[in-house]
Amino acid sequence: MPGKPNPVARLFWTAAIGCPFGLWYGPPAFAATGLALTLVLMRHLGRPRRFRARVRRIARAHAETLALRRRQESFSDAYGNRIEDGWLRERAYFLDRTVLPQIGPRFADLAESERNRMLAIVEAEAAAVALPEEDEAPGDGIDYERYCAERLARAGWRAHRTPPSGDQGADIVAVRDGLRLIVQCKRLAKPVGNAAVQEAAAALRYWAGDRAAVVSNAGFTPAARRLAAATGVLLLHHDALDDIDLAGAHRS
Repeated sequence: MPGKPNPVARLFWTAAIGCPFGLWYGPPAFAATGLALTLVLMRHLGRPRRFRARVRRIARAHAETLALRRRQESFSDAYGNRIEDGWLRERAYFLDRTVLPQIGPRFADLAESERNRMLAIVEAEAAAVALPEEDEAPGDGIDYERYCAERLARAGWRAHRTPPSGDQGADIVAVRDGLRLIVQCKRLAKPVGNAAVQEAAAALRYWAGDRAAVVSNAGFTPAARRLAAATGVLLLHHDALDDIDLAGAHRS
């Protein structure tokens, strides 16, 4: 495998070169050869530790973002169970798209065997960040719409809630810097499905918006994520309303 060190070859050539010197120069040369063999072996055995240290440095550089995503992608369902499916997907995404490309081919042989340890490192770095207390989102759907509109307004949007009937899938129409954002709000005890994404995409056309978003407290199903990727609908936790980047990616 390219980039994978061969400790057997290193040990062989160290011994092959060192032993003749030992025969010629005696005990000091044998001692030097033994020391060289020990260093080669120790360096190889220390590779997993160095690999994990590098993963930890990368995760620590993104710790605050990871902590926020951890909070956004975890919720309690109606039965009091802690649901972290979205966060588990986020951890894997971070490893595959951020950590492994930075690690490079030198440690490629450890990527699979060390994956669980890498996930644990990401979890630990995210959990170590003390985030500010988040606002308690209302449990009622109408109140949740009002809450989202208020957060958009605090972020500089002119946010208006649509009428309760005939909204065609839009709960909020928000305008800032000439951009028109169509928002559907979902306060649920389970991840939002792709029906909400379909409705938001339809509302975008009906309300002549520039972008559409589905905002929720509870994350999104894989089907919703795939449809959002195809339609350009933003998938947001309500915490993200404080700083929406309409030019950015819509992955959530």
